[in-house]
Amino acid sequence: MTDKETAYGKISELVIRFKEQYASYKKADYNETLTRRDFIDPFFKALGWDVDNKNGYAESYREVIHEDKVKVGKATKAPDYSFRLPGGKRLFFVEAKKPYISVKEEIQPAYQVRRYGWSAKLPISIITDFEEFSVYDCTKKPKPTDKASVARIKYLSYEEYLTEFEFLWDTFSKERVLKGSFDKYVQSDTNKKGTATVDKEFLQSLDNWRTYLATSISWNNKVLDEDEINFVVQQTIDRIIFLRIAEDRGVEPENNIAQCIKSGNYYSNLYNLFLTADEKYNSGLFDLKKDTVSKNIVIDNKVIKNIIEELYYPKCEYAFDVLPVEILGTAYEQFLGKVIRITSSHHSKIEEKPEVRKAGGVYYTPQYVVDYIVQNTVGKLVEGKTPKEVCYIKILDPACGSGSFLLGAYQYLLDWHKKYYNNLKGNTTSKGRKEDVLRPDGNLTTTEKKRILLNNIYGVDIDVNAVEVSKLSLLLKCMEGETEASINQQLRLFNDRVLPTLDNNIKCGNSLVGTDFYDNQLSLDEDKRIKPFNWQKAFPLVFLKKNDNIKKQELLSLAKKAKYHATKAMEYAQEIETNIDSINENDIIYSNYVGFDVIIGNPPYVQLSNIDNASHSYLLTHFSANSDLYSIFIERCLSLVKDNSNIGFIVPSLFLKGVRYESLRAIINTQCYNFEFKELGDGVFENVKMPTCIILLKKGKPSLQQNFFYNKNLNLFNKVSTIKLGEIAEIHRGLEIGKNKLLDNEEKECITGSSLNRYAITKIKYISRKTHNDFLKNEAYFLSPKIIVRETGNKFYATIDYKNLLTTRSIYNAKIRKLNFSYDYILGILNSKFLEFYFKQFISPNTKLFPKIRIVQLQEIPIPDNSEKQKVIELEKIVQQILLLYSEKQQTTLRSTSEQIQSKIDYCEDRINEIVYQIYGLTANEIKIVEGDTE
Repeated sequence: MTDKETAYGKISELVIRFKEQYASYKKADYNETLTRRDFIDPFFKALGWDVDNKNGYAESYREVIHEDKVKVGKATKAPDYSFRLPGGKRLFFVEAKKPYISVKEEIQPAYQVRRYGWSAKLPISIITDFEEFSVYDCTKKPKPTDKASVARIKYLSYEEYLTEFEFLWDTFSKERVLKGSFDKYVQSDTNKKGTATVDKEFLQSLDNWRTYLATSISWNNKVLDEDEINFVVQQTIDRIIFLRIAEDRGVEPENNIAQCIKSGNYYSNLYNLFLTADEKYNSGLFDLKKDTVSKNIVIDNKVIKNIIEELYYPKCEYAFDVLPVEILGTAYEQFLGKVIRITSSHHSKIEEKPEVRKAGGVYYTPQYVVDYIVQNTVGKLVEGKTPKEVCYIKILDPACGSGSFLLGAYQYLLDWHKKYYNNLKGNTTSKGRKEDVLRPDGNLTTTEKKRILLNNIYGVDIDVNAVEVSKLSLLLKCMEGETEASINQQLRLFNDRVLPTLDNNIKCGNSLVGTDFYDNQLSLDEDKRIKPFNWQKAFPLVFLKKNDNIKKQELLSLAKKAKYHATKAMEYAQEIETNIDSINENDIIYSNYVGFDVIIGNPPYVQLSNIDNASHSYLLTHFSANSDLYSIFIERCLSLVKDNSNIGFIVPSLFLKGVRYESLRAIINTQCYNFEFKELGDGVFENVKMPTCIILLKKGKPSLQQNFFYNKNLNLFNKVSTIKLGEIAEIHRGLEIGKNKLLDNEEKECITGSSLNRYAITKIKYISRKTHNDFLKNEAYFLSPKIIVRETGNKFYATIDYKNLLTTRSIYNAKIRKLNFSYDYILGILNSKFLEFYFKQFISPNTKLFPKIRIVQLQEIPIPDNSEKQKVIELEKIVQQILLLYSEKQQTTLRSTSEQIQSKIDYCEDRINEIVYQIYGLTANEIKIVEGDTE
């Protein structure tokens, strides 16, 4: 790798040479190819990049990919260079120009590179002719009319390369990139204000196309019901997108779809294109025998024209050849959260699905979370294995949505196989295979990619459209790297169509509700909505028992018989024949299949109260971890995997400590021999304030009794004799009223949580007598004295009420029943630093939000018995004093007086903390632990 001093010298030589012959290099006949060879290639070589692939890596492992440029009108089909990290992850594009072109002023080159960078979701990209060097922020949506200065975050002339060498080296040298300097630069120098990410823009396009199609189809095809309209709209969009992406990637002829709007009936033209695609791809996406709706529908020409025109330059901002499949998934995940509704007058409208609305939106999992979970589940399982062993691994996402986790798992397996085979130094043929598993460029062959997809990847979702999108995403991933020539070769040599059907791998159904639900005699509407699912029948090859061993010869026999039956059986037979060659003649296969090997995903975060009554009742009777759907998914998945298998989910972290989740924690403790979690905090999902964590489970009966969730700090609260707060006091929630019932002036005084601070009530509101009569169930709950505790907060917020105040549901009311405990004593403990420590250890997840405290959590708080009479009396006196001080502070208007009172309050707080530590029997070292956690 080039060192910094050598790099400076080489770039200095290039600058001198360019300056000496400046006039000749600026001529129009000094072309781009020469510029790249003479200056741009040596420039990046000086920064340590293996531009010429002197390391001899296969194409898929090269640090720098050189693209062949193909002109389409004024547009360029690909950037000149793609710089990548080890493993193939793109960092940035570089677009090369000849010095005759003004990089600083020309609009078209800037738009080109920004369009590609934006479509690939890269943070920055570069244009250079060596004379000039422009860095662009690619997080901003490009427009063809933008000036070249728009989104430009750095501009250098060649004469500044040496004075700005520190910037060039620290940002773009390979050495510094590998140490993370590029990421730091991107985070600090890209201006995020006004950004429009490609996934959000693509979502807007999807929404627009759905609206166009739904309006036209519902009006022109009144015999279709809502389900049929939703189906045909989704299928039409999916098929168009697939073919348009295939076009830009060189698999389909250029302007293939655009030809459909030249003349005649545009939809009929498009439908004929779908028929042709079925002959080539065989993916299920174009299975027009299965799809009996699409053939006869009527769609207005102008609708098809609008959609297709928006998929081509200049109306289209997307560069589909570099648009990652994962970004399509991000957009589709949100898209799937809505559904087409048909009014009585047969107009269409797009609505958010009820279950999505109740869940607070659609949560698309960030790629870094997917990668982490896949690496720690799939990655752990394939370590040390061979491809033959890996082919038996079955990976499931039971709520697959648009397929982000399945894509992540599939990509991981593709990379793993590619690395494995490349390490064999060319010994990659396999007995009986139709072709080598690797192409000359080091990438996997289509046959191998299909084999991996069919063998390893499985998914289920209750939404039929989500299932279709998952299939689309996986098929696009499978097709990456293919060309029109490679596809035609398969058809010509092997009569083998390019893509597999995924109908046996990705299924529509309810992962939680089994077909025993039919015992309740469902109506047709209920069946369509609830979609009971039989795992064993849906995936028979995954759930074969040991006495169901099948030999290769028996499988082949079954395949031959199956060819005489229906289309589904034909597909099943083809699937068997595709994968049979990796099995030795008498090998027993599937003999250990009694479940999945890996389950990954992001299960829905929905409370049971938000689902239909029939499903609710079923889940309550079939699962013990029934706090909400994600708990049930964890319990269900433990029954779907075999021993020693891996489960990885991202879920709300509330279950780690919440009382409601005791049954889930018990299930994990008894059914898993390893459990790991990684807290992520609040910011994982955009616009969703939900503390989440990644959990990794290893199924298997533990050899010893264990508790993964035991917190050793609980010992600090067990050093002295204690009694639960719930045994000392009776605790009730306030009135079940919202803020809209609170008034500024009425008869009955009432406070809400926002008016309650530690040792003080900041503001008293009122409710009407009617509200009082309507909502008050038991006035005794509110009689004074009582301790009142706020429901939300990052610690306990409590005081004593002596005025018989009413409270809203955001406050708990605690009335002491054991008269040997005083209100002052309990209050001092609740508001102490030690109880703040308890709060963070046993109640609150790791979150910046104010979590809710539940009554059962209050009831569990360990309060020391009051045997330490002297300390109890001292604590009571200081609490009485601090209550008076807070009251005085509220009444004073002078700043100097307020500061003086606060100084006294601080002293009292410190003294209360000291006494509470003594009452609980803490040592000096234990106090350091507590105060380190609460700071």
